[in-house]
Amino acid sequence: MSDESYLDRLIDEGSLRSYFEEELGPAEEFSISHHQEGHSNETLFVTWGDRELVIRRPPPGETADTAHDVLREYRVMDALQGTAVPMPTTLLACEDHDVIGGDFYVMERLPGDVIRGEEPDRFAEPAYRERLGEELVETLAEIHAVDYEAVGLGEFGRPEGFTERQVERWGKQIDWAAETTAERREVPALDRVGEWLEESVPDDYPHTLVHGDYKLDNVSFEPGTPPEIGGVLDWELSTLGDPFTDLGWMLSFWHDAGDPEPAIPELYPTFMAREGYPTRAELVARYEDATGYAFEHDRFYRTLAVYKMAGLGEMFLARYMNGDSDDDLYPKMEEAVPRLAERALAIIEGED
Repeated sequence: MSDESYLDRLIDEGSLRSYFEEELGPAEEFSISHHQEGHSNETLFVTWGDRELVIRRPPPGETADTAHDVLREYRVMDALQGTAVPMPTTLLACEDHDVIGGDFYVMERLPGDVIRGEEPDRFAEPAYRERLGEELVETLAEIHAVDYEAVGLGEFGRPEGFTERQVERWGKQIDWAAETTAERREVPALDRVGEWLEESVPDDYPHTLVHGDYKLDNVSFEPGTPPEIGGVLDWELSTLGDPFTDLGWMLSFWHDAGDPEPAIPELYPTFMAREGYPTRAELVARYEDATGYAFEHDRFYRTLAVYKMAGLGEMFLARYMNGDSDDDLYPKMEEAVPRLAERALAIIEGED
């Protein structure tokens, strides 16, 4: 399917123009492009007059279940306007499916860079690299410091028992995917990891707002130097829960010098091994200083993060085998998931 025909499924331009004219006022210039990064909710860039906007909506044909609930994502982003957490400006939320065929919301587009496979040239010196890491972890600390009751998110999740449910949920996801992927190969190491996690869930942890997918490519850095985060993006997995699951997830995507080559190079950049970038241990120390929390179960949370990524990879492979995706990344999970499972075991054994 061409991107042009897929875009037609995502947006009815005439209907959206009418909606914007009513909500934002008329504009002479109007254009839409499909942002093709990411693997879940759809992102579209819109020029409306002199304004640069972003639309987020579920994939076409999907119902608004918890996996694609963009209005829930809008709710948390709107609640965080005016807090210390840097955020894009939220504008509109719409549940009228007559406009574009599904729920959607609109926010201002941030200038600057989302960093994925490579660092921007303007950050390529040790002092800026150090600051980039500090910005990333200090912004995470700001998220976890939010008074979620005060901003109207007191009923946004169930923090009690959150971490136990995470282990259980991802074990079930892996079992579901394995019903298909076992036709290609089995990954017994994942069973061992899951059993260790079940036995090792911390008894106690703080209850905070949780982003759910916090890592380098889900923040936007402002133009210029030194590095400064202009906004935190992709809140679709946010809830109330255990902040250390966010920290462990962020650390799992941070590459230290001496680390093995990542199992999924497309998703795990390695430039953080260059001179100036903080190590994972230094990021943890800065987080502890900023929050007052002690990160006492490093192995558990880092293992859980890799286990979750392995679960995602196994579901990607199952979708590919079932003919539900033509994403070039998905078949690579046949070899990548066993490597992730071995990495998780190495963390458990204290070798990583």
